[in-house]
Amino acid sequence: MPLIFLLGFVVIGLWSVVAHRFERTGVAGPAVLALAGAVLVLIDVTGFSDAVGSDAAEHVVELILAVLLFVDACEVSGGVFGGEGRTIARLVLVALPLSILAVVVSGLFLLPHLSLFILIVIACVIMPTDFAPAATLLRSPRIPARVRQILNIESGYNDGLVSPVFAMALAAAIAWPTILAAVNSDTLSPENESQLEERLGEFFEAFFGAVPATAIAIVVGAVIGGVFGVCVRWASRRGWADAPGIRYVMLLVPLIAFGVATLSSVAANGFVAAFVAGIVYRIARTKRTDERTIPHPEILLVEEAGTLAANIVWFVLGAMTTVVIVNGVDWRLLVLVVLALTLFRIVPVYLSMLGSPVPWGSRTLIGVIGPRGTATIVFGLLAFNKLPDAEAYDVLAIMVFTVVGSILLHGIAVPQFVNRRMPVLAPPATAPASADH
Repeated sequence: MPLIFLLGFVVIGLWSVVAHRFERTGVAGPAVLALAGAVLVLIDVTGFSDAVGSDAAEHVVELILAVLLFVDACEVSGGVFGGEGRTIARLVLVALPLSILAVVVSGLFLLPHLSLFILIVIACVIMPTDFAPAATLLRSPRIPARVRQILNIESGYNDGLVSPVFAMALAAAIAWPTILAAVNSDTLSPENESQLEERLGEFFEAFFGAVPATAIAIVVGAVIGGVFGVCVRWASRRGWADAPGIRYVMLLVPLIAFGVATLSSVAANGFVAAFVAGIVYRIARTKRTDERTIPHPEILLVEEAGTLAANIVWFVLGAMTTVVIVNGVDWRLLVLVVLALTLFRIVPVYLSMLGSPVPWGSRTLIGVIGPRGTATIVFGLLAFNKLPDAEAYDVLAIMVFTVVGSILLHGIAVPQFVNRRMPVLAPPATAPASADH
């Protein structure tokens, strides 16, 4: 095991001992772990970059995202969309695509050296919301309860919907340079011809296989989540299962769904499967019961596993920040990130809410409060692992700037403004556990 990761486990262990003392300041954990990673990586910057770019690291990151997607899906209360179906549909089916389109179009002008597919990858990395940098906002009595509910549900759905687009764009981005080189070449060696054939297969599979892979993943996730949810409900009613046993089930379900979906004979999107498994498991587990959500004692283990995984991700983010600084900063990337955190979130939200009964003040809050966190880091690490070096470091830099910028904007600046300028509307609420991810 690389020394940097061993030291990371030590830091995470020490932080876990005192985390309760700082839990009311939601940004403390991510900030402390990221700072520790940024400092400790100086021991071996090159070794860390090589370790993160390894196949083993890629598989670990994939499993982390699968678990986090499952947790997000499980924690929505009240039906599939928590009673906010129309608003959530506007946000994830209108605002999110508009935001992604805005990033891609602006990237064509700011970063002309990057291909269209790389820009789509970048947009998928930086636009999904996650409340790890802004957990206090989901507890704030100054934010209307409905707005908090909408934001929490949206953050659970948008990364699940982005993941198949991300996978398609990433595969196409990897294949495209080889295809272009072959088109511009007069002759092809047997080796290059074989590589071209392989890349073309990946390219066409990315485009024409994305819809079937997503559809199969939905079926896989629904079947696995539904079967386990029904079994748990049936066993619980008869007193055959207790909370500790069910906790193990909940930790295994996303891993099983992801594993089945990614079997070579299935070839589906594992992230979608894990996310859908969480939705269907929650519905099957709570159907015909008095509970709107899964009982907390049952979800505790998978929540804690998700929190631990997220802590590792935040440590890695800090280390990656140092790697980016060492490799140099391109101001154009910073401009794109600032736009993505502000205008490219706020304007699409306003447009998607035209004709909506949601008050204008609430629309503004929904647009302004769009933090980026664990999903952005995980998508960024997956892209860094697979892309060629030049493009990989651009994506990595954008990922780092996005999350660090979100910590400053959504974790510090927005809460300060809310606390000073907005009245208390309701008693303080307990933040959903997904906010810690």
